[in-house]
This record gives sequence, structure tokens and C-alpha cells, in this order.
Amino acid sequence: MSSLPFQIKRHALKAAIMAMLGGEALPRILMQVIRFCINSDDKPLKKLCMLYWEVVPKYQEPTSDEVLRAASGGQTVQRKLLPEMILVCNALMNDLNHPNEYVRGSMLRFLCKVKDEEILGPLIPSIKACLQHRHQYVRKNAAMAVFHAHRLHGETLIPDGPELMDAFISAETDIGARRNAFLMLYNESEELAIQFLAKNLDDVVKFGDGFALLVLDLTRKACRRDPNQKSRFVRVLFQMLSAESPAVSYEAAWTLISLSNSPTAIRAAAVTYTSLLNSQNDNNVKMIVLERLEKLKGKHSKILQELLPDIMRGLSSPNPDVCEKVLDVAMALVSNKNVADVVTTLKREVSKTTQESSDSSEEKGKVYRNMLIQAIHGCAVRFPDVAESVVHTLMDFLSSDGGMQVIIFVRAIVEKYPDLRPAILTKLINTVDEVTNTNVMCICLWILGEYCETSETVKDAYDTITEQLGEAPFIVQAKDKKAREEAAAAAAKGPELVTKNVVLADGTYATQTVYSEPKVNTALDNTPNLRKMIVGGDIFLGSVVSSCLTKMCLRGADVGLDALTVKSMTVNSLLTMCGIVKMAEVTVSAQKSSLADCSDRVTLCCRALLDPKANAILKQALLSEGKSSFAIFLKSVQGKEGKTKEESKDDVMSTQADDLIHFRQLKSLTAQAGDLDLDDGSDLARATGYADGNSLLTNELSHVYQLSGFADPVYAEAFVTVHDYDILLDILVINRTPNTLANLTVELSTMGDMKIVERPQSHTIGPLDQINIRASIKVSSTETGHIFGTIVYEDASTQEKGYINMNDIHMDIMDYIRPATCTDEVFRSMWAEFEWENKVAITTSITDLIEFLDHIVSSTNMKSLTPFDRDENGSFLAANLYAKSCLLNPWGERFPWCQERRQGVRGITVFGEDALVNVSVEKKDDNDVKLAGYIRIRSKTQGIALSLGDRITSVQRGLPPKE
Repeated sequence: MSSLPFQIKRHALKAAIMAMLGGEALPRILMQVIRFCINSDDKPLKKLCMLYWEVVPKYQEPTSDEVLRAASGGQTVQRKLLPEMILVCNALMNDLNHPNEYVRGSMLRFLCKVKDEEILGPLIPSIKACLQHRHQYVRKNAAMAVFHAHRLHGETLIPDGPELMDAFISAETDIGARRNAFLMLYNESEELAIQFLAKNLDDVVKFGDGFALLVLDLTRKACRRDPNQKSRFVRVLFQMLSAESPAVSYEAAWTLISLSNSPTAIRAAAVTYTSLLNSQNDNNVKMIVLERLEKLKGKHSKILQELLPDIMRGLSSPNPDVCEKVLDVAMALVSNKNVADVVTTLKREVSKTTQESSDSSEEKGKVYRNMLIQAIHGCAVRFPDVAESVVHTLMDFLSSDGGMQVIIFVRAIVEKYPDLRPAILTKLINTVDEVTNTNVMCICLWILGEYCETSETVKDAYDTITEQLGEAPFIVQAKDKKAREEAAAAAAKGPELVTKNVVLADGTYATQTVYSEPKVNTALDNTPNLRKMIVGGDIFLGSVVSSCLTKMCLRGADVGLDALTVKSMTVNSLLTMCGIVKMAEVTVSAQKSSLADCSDRVTLCCRALLDPKANAILKQALLSEGKSSFAIFLKSVQGKEGKTKEESKDDVMSTQADDLIHFRQLKSLTAQAGDLDLDDGSDLARATGYADGNSLLTNELSHVYQLSGFADPVYAEAFVTVHDYDILLDILVINRTPNTLANLTVELSTMGDMKIVERPQSHTIGPLDQINIRASIKVSSTETGHIFGTIVYEDASTQEKGYINMNDIHMDIMDYIRPATCTDEVFRSMWAEFEWENKVAITTSITDLIEFLDHIVSSTNMKSLTPFDRDENGSFLAANLYAKSCLLNPWGERFPWCQERRQGVRGITVFGEDALVNVSVEKKDDNDVKLAGYIRIRSKTQGIALSLGDRITSVQRGLPPKE
């Protein structure tokens, strides 16, 4: 074998290493490797030899009698080093004294993985000699080898390690070697590390990023043990705030905050955070920095208010999640002093979103615009002085994607600030013709009908609406319908391809292909948007138009309009309402079921205009009660928001019964004058309910599955970790027999969209021994699956094979679903888009509506999107057919006259799949008072809809028993 080329030796050594990793002992290979591979000059072969020394058994195997004697309480088994390892130690020493610095450094790195005292002992003098080598690569790895040896066997092998390393670091000039030496001093002799740091405070920044991070770790460790040493490290922390490395400056900032609560330190750390926010391109870094700023604002909001313009610069990020976090932090820091600057910045950002360019603001699109509008809305509600300056700017976006957010904001401003009504109503009258969204148009008409209280505004609003509506009938004429059908057919055909031969200028022939597109008929584009919506069959909008015109006619006489004008308005309104009812009867649309409601509403409006008795009864209700109800609604919303903020501040404190109690007042020499001890946040977090009061061990035990019985020859249990797309199985296998089990294999299979990526290898387990086997499973979709298999082994003494069928591991869909939030518009669009639906009938013993809803939300790990009043009691109300017919709408609200509660629930899986659930439940009006209704699930894929439906069916029966 000595004459074989290096390539064959490498291949053979690789095969031996793989076999030993699989559980094979291969005791006869050791001497062959020592004879033919250990003294080779081939560097790849040397690296393979190091891997081989790492996995090869270095001690003699105990006999069965020794194992049984030790198990019965006798003498413990004494490990004996193999005689061949003496030759290995000699070869290792030769490499440590090798003239090539690469060989020396590689061997020193390998020794950092060796834990055996018998092997490291003879090599200590050579390791010490390498500290004086001329090459920095050798010195760097020698320092790590000394650290490793001293940490494991310091008192016996190298008792003078700290002093040796102190002398080494004082004369060292290489950054890496100095860092490794300081690492040893930091862990093994903290006092020497502090002394070296005190001597070189001015040069710490020049020592490299790795050294700076070690200094920060030393600072936290020293100050936690002795708070009086804080003053020794503050200077170096201020120097590290301006380090070129973002990791060093970030760590220095939060360490400085923990050390001191002084305004100077907090301001310096906050400035560092804001500079990182605006200088780093990684979105993860931005989110981490914003989390730190959010925690900092709780105690130091005044300091952060000074830096609010710098924080707002984070809105330039192209990621909408970063922008949302920036707005959350900024809105909590807005005050009377800076609200004008904040609103100006927000208005400028909103204007950027309308520019037709490819910049980052345009790419964020609709979501970013909605966030900005909501932020401006919040500023206007909290600070009335800026409402007037922003409302006119935002009303220019009524026709954009964020028109719904804008009109909701305008509606609230009109109600809260009567002084702004004239200007807002005038602007709204002038821009109503630009509105293209039906929901936005409904709110615009409601505002005009409720708040036009002067003769000028009533007349202008009425003329604008009737001009937009046009004259009845509101039905598509036959010729128009035919023209639309022809245009649609031509558009469906697409461009026509015409090919012909042409003669070029040089007399040659060529083929020319021309695409001819049909001309677009632009005659229909002149139709006003409001008339388009009515003619298109929007019955609900027709009802809103009828109500708006009726209110204006009833208010006309009260605001000073002459009788002739009021009469003309009334006649035109009656004709318009008749045309709307006719449209509802003739047009076939998705709102055909609302025909009866529309007819009743229009009939009521006509009676209020024509019948004096009905006018006397209904006028006050139509003109006043709408505004008063909306004012009550705004107050209730503000009250709920205030309660939510108060509840979020009140954290429930919970700890384990056997947790230690730390009395900060009884600590000797605690922090001075309100300073917070470094890393005491862990104690405080545990006292205030860290991880819901559950220990890490309890959380892990909930994911341990027993795979075999206690009476089986082989006991196995698996710890399951779900991490995004991967399921990691850590299987503990225990040999309960006095014999060696060879070729033990855990054969796994899956059911569902799961694929085994890494199958467990075969192992050999000694008597009463145990081993951990790992397996990796890839998950491709959110579905419930099963993992099952068999343990196969061979008894080395009897040569008999054994089989043990393992228990199944049930992977629940709840491991993948995470609660999420979205707007009503997004929920509606997804509900209409998703094609897979699962409808589950409600069968439960729970009799309370809110209790049942909370049970479903908690059992499915979802989040409720629809706010509701928990104190509201609807037990005396009867079910309404209209409310029950709205089961198709997952975004509906609970009406005061209906006993039905509908909640939109959304969850997002770790695979990016959305799961939508609509709960519609009513309390039966009988003696049993049972709940009835349906739960509907929609998703893009069939698996999640079915799995979530099975989950709801299994948990909806009743509440789990209380412990």
C-alpha cells in the first residue's frame, strides 16, 4: 500500500471515515493508517488523517462483564488508551514542529478538537513553542490551542496558561492572534483581561472588530458581577459607538444603555441606532434596530423625539414592513412640538407614491400609501391643529387605491371639527366626479347628505349629484349593449397578424408582419362615474343615492331655499328614485338579492317627500339621527382604543413556583441612582412573565414523542422541532439489553406532503448504551401529516434480527399556522380570489357567542380582524334573514337588530399561504338556547382548507376541561 498513489489513499481514508461515522468500528484499519498515511506530505491526505483521528476510537472497549459490574454498582470502568495512539501522538508532535507554517497551523486547529488528556499532555511543550513562531497564522492557532487545553485540563497540563497568554498578548501585533489571546484571558483570567484593557483603552478601536466584541462581552460580564466597575468601561463604549463595523456599534449602543440611564448615554446610543437605520441596506438589520428604538421609547421618549426626523428617514426603504415599523415608532413619538414636521414629511411621502416612476416609493404601491394615510389620520385625530392642513391634501387621493382610507378619515374629521366642514364639503363636491370606487362613493354621498346644512352647499351638492347621475332610465340601451358586446368580442380576439411581401430600397424582397389592433370606442368614457355605477347594476349605491337626495330635499326648506326650487328638487329626486327601482328590477347583477331592501328604502324616501304625515314622522330621524349615531360610534371607537392601550401596558406577571427570588435592594453595592444593572433584564423579564411563565424544559417536553415501549429491547423517543420548511427529528435510542446491537437502523416513512431528506444511518450500540440519531424531513405544504416507521437491529451475540414498530408522530397543522392581520379590502379580495372552500356546520355545547368565538380563535391559532364589544348582550334579539343571507360576505359586522355574529379571521402559514375563516353563528330562540350556524374556510390550496376544517370539527364540540 505504500507504493499506491495519493488519490487511492484519499479515497480509502474517506471510505473508512464514512463507515466509522455510520457505526462501524473498523479496528484493523488504525494500524494501516498509521503505517501508510500518517507521515505523508500530501496536504489533502493530512487533512483526512485529522478527520480520522477525530472519529477513531482512542480507548479500548470494556468487556460485557465490566459493564455489568459497573451497572450493578461495582467498580467503574477504567478507560485505557490504545497502544497505537502513542505512535499517533508522535506523528502529531512532528507536525507541530514541521517547518511549514500551514502544517503547523492546521495541526494546532485540529488539537482544539481533541479532549483527551493523555494525547494533549505530551504536546504541550510544542504548543508553547508555537507561540513564538514567526508566522501569525501559527501564533493565532497556538493561542486557541492553549486556551482549549487550559479550559479542559488547566491545573494538570498548563497551569501557567493565563500568565503565558498575558505575556504573549503584550508583545503580539497581529489582530487575529491578539483576539484569540484576549479570548482566553476573558474566559480563564478576567482580572488579567481587565488590566490589559485598562492599559490599552485608546487603542481598542484599532484592535479589530473581533477584539471589540470580546471587550463588550467582558464589559457585560464584569458589570453584572460588580456594578462599581461601570465607570471603567464607559469611555471605551463611547469610542466603540463610532466604530466602522455596524455589529460593534450596535452592540456598544445597547451595552451603553444597560450600563447607564443618563441622558448623554441614551442620546449617544439613540444616535447610533438611527445612523444604523439609515446606513444599512439589510432589512433585517433595520427591523432589529427599530425593535431597539421601540423598547427605548418607553422610558426615554423625550430623547427620541429629538431624533424623530432621523427616524423618519427610514421611510425611504423599499420594504413595506420596514416602513410600517418606522411609522409605528414615529407615531408614538409625535408631540405638539414636532407634529407639524411629521405631517409635512408624511404629506411629502404620500405625494411621492403618485409619481409614475420606478423609485422605491412607487414599488411599495398601495400598501405603503394606505399606511401613510392611516398615520396622517392618527396625527389629525390626536392634534386638531394639523387636521385642516392635511385633509385637503389627502382628498386629492380619493380616486387612488387608498381612497377608502382617505374618505374614512374625511368622515371622522367632518364630524369632529365643525369649523372645517364648509371647506371640506366644497372640496368634496368638486372632487366627487373623480371617485371610481363604489364604497368610496357611498361614503361621499352619505357625508353630503348629512352635513350640507347651508343653502349654497345643499344646492351645489344636489346639482353635482344630479349632473353625475343624468336622467332616468338607468338601464343599458339595446344599441349601447350591442356596442359593448362587439367591443368586448373585438378585444377578446386580440391583435390581428397581417403578413405581406414588400420591395426594399435595394430591390430585394422582404416579408413584413404588421399587428393591427381594433380601435377602442371612447364614446363610453364620457359617461360620469356615478352613472356608470348605477347603470352597471349597483343596487346598494342606488339606495344611498335615494337617501342622499331625500335628505337634501327635506333640508332645502329649512336652510332658506325657495319653495319653487325645493319642489323642483323633489320632483327630480322622485323621478331618479323611480329609475333606480326600475334598474334594480331589470338588471341582473350580484346584488339582485338586495332588490327587496332597495324597494323598501326607496318607498320610504318617496313617502317622506310626498306624504305630510310621513314627513312629520321621518324628517327628524332622517336628518339628525344619522349624525348622532355616527358621533356615538366615534366615541366608542376612541374608548376601545384607549382600553386597548391600557391593557397592553398592564402585563400579567407570572413565574414558576420554584424560581429564585432576586431582591435587588439586598444586593451589595447595587446600581447607583436608578442605573439598571447590566443583563438584569433577564431577571426582570422572567419576573414579568417571560415566555408566558413556562420554562424552556416544559416547552421542549411538549414536543417529545415516545416511539417504543419501556418493555421493548430498544427504547426510542423523538424530540420534534418544526422550523419553517423543515422538520428535525432528534431520536434518542437506548439499548436495554446486555448485548451489542449491530446495524441498528431507524427506518422512517411519511404520509402527506413530506419528504425525508436525510435518512438515519446504521449504528452499532453497545450494551446498555444510548445514541442520538437525527433525521431531516422537508415539508412542501401546510397539511396534516404522519411520520411512522420501524426500528431494525441485529443482536451481535445471537445473530438474530429484531423489529420494533414505532408509534406514529402526528404533525398538526397548528404547527404551521401563525396569526396575522390585514385590512378589510385585502381580506375581501382574497376571499373572492381563493377557490378552495370548506364549510363546517356548528355543533357545540357552548351557549355563549363570545365564548365560542374565543374558543375557535385560540384553537386555530388565528387572529380576529373584526372588532366587537364584549359587553354587548344580544340574547334578546332574533335572527334576521338579511344578516343570515350575508354569510357569503366574510367581512360583515354585527348589526344592532340582529343576533348573528360574524367574524373575519385570517391566518398566514409559514409557507406564505393565506387561510381565511368566516364564523357565522346565532343563538337559537328556543328552550335549549343552542348555537347554530357555519364556519367557512377558504384558501388557495385544498390541503389547508381540509386540514383546518378537520381541526375545527374536532375542537368545536366544547371547551377543554380546566386544569
